[in-house]
Amino acid sequence: MGKNMETEASCINIIGAGTEIKGDIKTSGDMRIDGKLTGNFSSGQKLVIGQSGIIEGDIKCKDCDISGKVIGNMHVTELLTLKATADVMGDISTNKIVIEPGAQFSGVCKMHQNMQGKQEQTKSKD
Repeated sequence: MGKNMETEASCINIIGAGTEIKGDIKTSGDMRIDGKLTGNFSSGQKLVIGQSGIIEGDIKCKDCDISGKVIGNMHVTELLTLKATADVMGDISTNKIVIEPGAQFSGVCKMHQNMQGKQEQTKSKD
């Protein structure tokens, strides 16, 4: 019984290659995109964009691995990884970033150590 509950909690959503979606996506689980999303994406978990994956819209998530293309702004609260085949056009806000040789990035990158902790401190001072 315990295993089933863990499996449900760690849900992984996939948009396969050749699939195109127009509209915003909001999920509480992990997501992998190998197709195309024209719209904004939001998740409290991890987003993986495969080599054939394309997102035209803003991204908000906890962790993100990009091997494909993103045209839009990104807010990643923990770790953003741009793989060698990544092509990102837009501004980035993240806690940590890894950029592999060959990755392309055009925009402004703002790094904030412990972004969640700073937001909580600001709220408690108010």
